[in-house]
Amino acid sequence: MRIVVGLSGGVDSSVAAYLLKEQGHEVIGLFMRNWHDTTGTLEGDCPWYDDQVFAELVAKRLDIEFHYVDLSEQYRQRVVEYMFSEYEKGRTPNPDVLCNREIKFDVFLKEALKLGAERVATGHYCRREEFIDKDGVTHYKLLAGSDPNKDQSYFLCQLTQEQLSYAMFPIGELLKPEVRRIAEEQKLATAKRKDSQGICFVGKVDLPIFLQQKLAAKEGNVHEILPHSPRFAIECDSDDYKALSQPYRLTVRDGKKIGTHQGAHFYTIGQRKGLGIGGRKESLFVIGTDVNENVVYVGEGDNHPGLHRKALHILNEEIHWIDPAHAMQPGERRRYMVRIRYRQPLQPAELIMDSEGLYILFDEPQRGITAGQFAAWYDGEEVIGSGVIDK
Repeated sequence: MRIVVGLSGGVDSSVAAYLLKEQGHEVIGLFMRNWHDTTGTLEGDCPWYDDQVFAELVAKRLDIEFHYVDLSEQYRQRVVEYMFSEYEKGRTPNPDVLCNREIKFDVFLKEALKLGAERVATGHYCRREEFIDKDGVTHYKLLAGSDPNKDQSYFLCQLTQEQLSYAMFPIGELLKPEVRRIAEEQKLATAKRKDSQGICFVGKVDLPIFLQQKLAAKEGNVHEILPHSPRFAIECDSDDYKALSQPYRLTVRDGKKIGTHQGAHFYTIGQRKGLGIGGRKESLFVIGTDVNENVVYVGEGDNHPGLHRKALHILNEEIHWIDPAHAMQPGERRRYMVRIRYRQPLQPAELIMDSEGLYILFDEPQRGITAGQFAAWYDGEEVIGSGVIDK
């Protein structure tokens, strides 16, 4: 089979390429450059120009064909502009989920098909299965990776059946140490290279500086809300999912000014660093932002009630089912395991579908439910669907 591997310059995609070649496939390495600007990028974080060099070294070592494609314009339009737009609205997007949906399994996939690819492989720690239903239709499942410490299925929670029909995840059954061992045994240049961090294809950034490319700094006030504020005393039945999904409506009258900031759109719920306010017994955390009034609300301590909520809401147009056969109908309720951020342990919850969208009611209050992030729900190891948190 002719398979194009997205060689990123990291160890995971390198080993993916090696394994496919060992299986007898015709393997082609394709490196994509998606970002050129270094504004806000922290030095020493494996800059993108090194990535291509490592990708080429791996392709040469494996004796496979190597190609390069520049997708920076599509990345800017589909991922970075979306990021700016969401932060401007006071929401917190997840660029890695978007990058997989819009770039790796869309634009990049199309480039791979131009090279005659029958399948496209990546170095993600996840798995794919397929089955044929009673009508002869093939369905594709997205499963968690076998390594619980590296499972990346959350980042792929927006993929479609068509995208999965082309996808291959050769290292999905392996543990990270095994991947490193294989790379060392095969003397791949990426064997000891550290994993990438930060924004997909951009790297680690000073977020306010990065965002100031489009969003101007603007001084505003930081207000502290005490934990006993009546704003957190939601008097409603535990099954009143609509009331429980509402964000806390904080105002400056609910607390007192304790400092200033340079732009409410630079902060996100649950954030601890970057406030510049010390002298406290416990750390201060962001519990709310108001980009219209340019106010940041904070609370002291990791157990502050303003950090925790029991439910969230996803708009109808933002609900995504990996297999449409799983789609819920209005009035239907199901129990799934849910996570609202990468690496968060799966949380038991009830999904409730109604005319206003999908509500997720957790068994226990969740820390840092944040508009703009993705919630993904699982049935065992299978990712069933996902959606952008509205509130």
